[in-house]
Amino acid sequence: MAKKAAKKPAAKKSAAKSGGKSTKYVYTWGGGKADGNGSMKALLGGKGANLAEMTRIGLPVPPGFTVTTEVCTYYYDHKRSYPAELRGQMEAGIRNMEKIMGCKFGDAKGMPLLVAVRSGARDSMPGMMDTILNLGLNDQTVEALVNATRNERFAWDCYRRFVQMYGDVVL
Repeated sequence: MAKKAAKKPAAKKSAAKSGGKSTKYVYTWGGGKADGNGSMKALLGGKGANLAEMTRIGLPVPPGFTVTTEVCTYYYDHKRSYPAELRGQMEAGIRNMEKIMGCKFGDAKGMPLLVAVRSGARDSMPGMMDTILNLGLNDQTVEALVNATRNERFAWDCYRRFVQMYGDVVL
């Protein structure tokens, strides 16, 4: 008897403000809630699915969000463009992190929200994927980090690390 091929989980549909349907491209976790779970590796990648699952079962996980593997598929299927809904969904993901953490992305006066951007894949590839730490630091927010932590060396080292990683990964 032949086995049925495992079906790839599809991205959820959510109602758009226009009344039509839009695809869910961003799955959030944090504050004890997660949009996804551990069985969604094909859609969220191994790292994203595991972070959602750890949150779901009550482990302490910093808030964040996963951009689905469907975005990569869309990008290549649509002449290297992103889905129209992606930006708004990512902004909502950032607002969710800001709410949970009590700090704001780009805040040059208080404690700025700093995030890690980690690439992922459906299958685990330790050491093969790129990471950018401390996204959110710039010439203004580093001063806010100095003031918030009272540790100038720490703040500038975080900024240095961000610039170095950005240069290695993006440029």
